[in-house]
Amino acid sequence: MTDRSTGYAFVMGDRNLAVPLHAAGASVIIVAPRSNAARFSRFVHSFVEDPRSDEDARVAALLARAAELKGPVALFYQFDGDLLFVSRRRDELAKGLRFVVPSAELVESLVDKAAFQQLASNLDLPVPPGTIIDVSDAHGVIERLSYPVLVKPLRREASWGTFSKAKAEVVDRQEDMATLLQAFGGRNDRLVAQTLIPGPETRVESYHVHVESSGEIAVEFTGRKLRTHPVSMGHSTALVTTDAADVADLGRSIIQKLGLRGVAKLDFKRDLDGRLWLLEVNPRFNLWHHVGAAAGADILGSVWAELLGLPRSPVTRARPGVTWCSLEHDIVAAHQQGMKLARWSRWAISSDTKSTVDPADPLPWLIGSALKPLYRRRLGATTTTRGG
Repeated sequence: MTDRSTGYAFVMGDRNLAVPLHAAGASVIIVAPRSNAARFSRFVHSFVEDPRSDEDARVAALLARAAELKGPVALFYQFDGDLLFVSRRRDELAKGLRFVVPSAELVESLVDKAAFQQLASNLDLPVPPGTIIDVSDAHGVIERLSYPVLVKPLRREASWGTFSKAKAEVVDRQEDMATLLQAFGGRNDRLVAQTLIPGPETRVESYHVHVESSGEIAVEFTGRKLRTHPVSMGHSTALVTTDAADVADLGRSIIQKLGLRGVAKLDFKRDLDGRLWLLEVNPRFNLWHHVGAAAGADILGSVWAELLGLPRSPVTRARPGVTWCSLEHDIVAAHQQGMKLARWSRWAISSDTKSTVDPADPLPWLIGSALKPLYRRRLGATTTTRGG
């Protein structure tokens, strides 16, 4: 059994972070709303309720809990909102927590799609050409676009999720763009319309890396999407590690141009001629770290060692072919792709890592399923009250 006296890992995220950090020797403390069922995982030591709507209260709660613990406390963040919170409040958080995060300017440029388009142009990154659309005054702009285009929000926000289940929408004609903007009006001020790279989501490949403060690449690996939900432009439901030399080479080159320190996931799409296009750079921890660790490229363990000053494990090349899936979502994605249930079941059982529904760690799903109706009722009551 790994010694758990080394330190504590505050995790703003889910099991995909908790499992590898537990394996690295951390006592994992989930920082989340009570509705986050990950706090019931057997890989989680304890729980801190997250007052997400009040940033000052969040800072105070994290520092207060860290002060109660005997040992160093490292902070890990999985989503864009938490990345921005950590970056913008870094000086205060650093008084009691250890974490890696790129420079504040770079974080803002990578999270905002408009700023990212400008950064890509300045650094000559292979990003598809894009146009920023002001939703309130878009007529002249949409007439000049070359269709089809990929339309997405400048940031991942809840308002987009109420409009579309996909991460982005493909628009084939000017008339369709006008309809989309009319439907989307009032949710966001601006969107980005990007040249569409044709091909299915299985052509989306990624480069994952931990760059130490010295600038040395500590751990890296590549991967590819297998399935998403929805099928087009959807969220990942099944993934596999790869050994794509061109993805790794391009990823290293871009990281060097950005001067990035910390962790990042670079998403590429391979066009029909084999050229790689950079879709986005996410400088935060993510669900891929679970399967990466299983493949021998433990980014979370590497960051944990750097933050606590522990000996770094020998660098190993990630094994290709290691799989991950989100069982409850992938069964739907597989069905939509025409995959027979028996075939999918065999694949899912043999998957190396699993999220949400994991027979080796059933409580998050079992308790979470029981609590969902309760929290939905509370949310509905709260919304009704606030709405007057």
